[in-house]
Amino acid sequence: MFKNFKESYLVRFWSPIPAIAMLGILSAYYFGITGTYWAVTGEFTRWGGHVLNFIGVNTDNLGYFKIIGLSGTPFSRVDGVMIIGMFGGALASALMANNIKFRLPQSKARVFQALIGGAIAGFGARIGMGCNLASFFTGIPQFSLHAWFFTIATLIGVYFGNKVATSRLLCSKIIMQKVNKTKELEDLNKNAKVNFIIGIVVLIFMIAWVVFLAFGKIPEGKKIPVLSIAMLFGIAFGYIISRAQICFTSAFRDIFLTGRGYMARAVVIGMMLSTIGVFSYIMLGLPPKIMWAGPNAIIGGLLFGFGIVVAGGCECGWMYRAVEGQVHYWIVGIGNVIGSTILALTWDSYAESLATSFPKINLLSTFGNYGGLLVNYLLLVVFFIIIVMLEKYYLAKKRNQFSKRSN
Repeated sequence: MFKNFKESYLVRFWSPIPAIAMLGILSAYYFGITGTYWAVTGEFTRWGGHVLNFIGVNTDNLGYFKIIGLSGTPFSRVDGVMIIGMFGGALASALMANNIKFRLPQSKARVFQALIGGAIAGFGARIGMGCNLASFFTGIPQFSLHAWFFTIATLIGVYFGNKVATSRLLCSKIIMQKVNKTKELEDLNKNAKVNFIIGIVVLIFMIAWVVFLAFGKIPEGKKIPVLSIAMLFGIAFGYIISRAQICFTSAFRDIFLTGRGYMARAVVIGMMLSTIGVFSYIMLGLPPKIMWAGPNAIIGGLLFGFGIVVAGGCECGWMYRAVEGQVHYWIVGIGNVIGSTILALTWDSYAESLATSFPKINLLSTFGNYGGLLVNYLLLVVFFIIIVMLEKYYLAKKRNQFSKRSN
């Protein structure tokens, strides 16, 4: 019985739709219990802030850090321990599935793509006040209009990023080598048992950390051990995105590249499930996270969509791939932190003209509680239909091309 369970749930990849549905429900509970939403790039920016402090830069007067806060450490902040949990959950998942292998980028062009694409995505995410999570997957269920601006712009950015990433300029050159004998294939299963045990140990360690935090000091202004809860959710988020290989980049890139919208449709379904959960908590009195609906959201979405396609991974995708041993995604992560830190350093120069002078528009305030809920669902339905139409357009286009070549 355990063998079947292990093979079905701990080793094989999961189907994206139930996995993303689970993420949508969990993210709503996360908001309800911790009072904040599932987000990662704000914490990446704080990591950059700590580096700036370390090298002697005074961050006290930087407006962006006044907005997102820089007090404490990654071990004492809700977002910080949640991200540690995500890395731990993803690592445990990859080890148990024997999906760990050290892999270097195959060309200098790939290193360039990872660093520059990651930096552009990091900058875009922070000027837009969130990435594929806070300005999209968990931002839209917050009823913030800026998340819709960011999402539409991201789709456009993905389209143009796809054009650049598939151009000859960035295509890796494969060097063909003549060989005299066949190469023996590596036995990928030889370390499976050891890796599975290490994965279990990592998971137990992370759970023990959760328990430790549960009996630790409760942060000021909180009534519950929120750090413990944040890490527990982080472990779940990391485990699920790794097991189902959830990547928001491929979700939208594939619509334009291969005509497959399966993952994108799953993401919309996940947001539909999350929306009603978040709405319930807001009705109980929890304030939603609303950001400026200004040019910053549009510029951020364009840059973010472009950057994630050039880099080859979004802010969730690079995290679980990095712990699998793919060095390319370590570089994407470094690029993210660099890009978001540059944004924090330059924010005061354009904040008022691009963001802070524009209103924070809450759909629930604009259309009334149930009107706003209805508008959000209507927009999600329209979004779903657009994905289906793009799929059909791509397939029709390919059929016509094939027909012309046949004739």
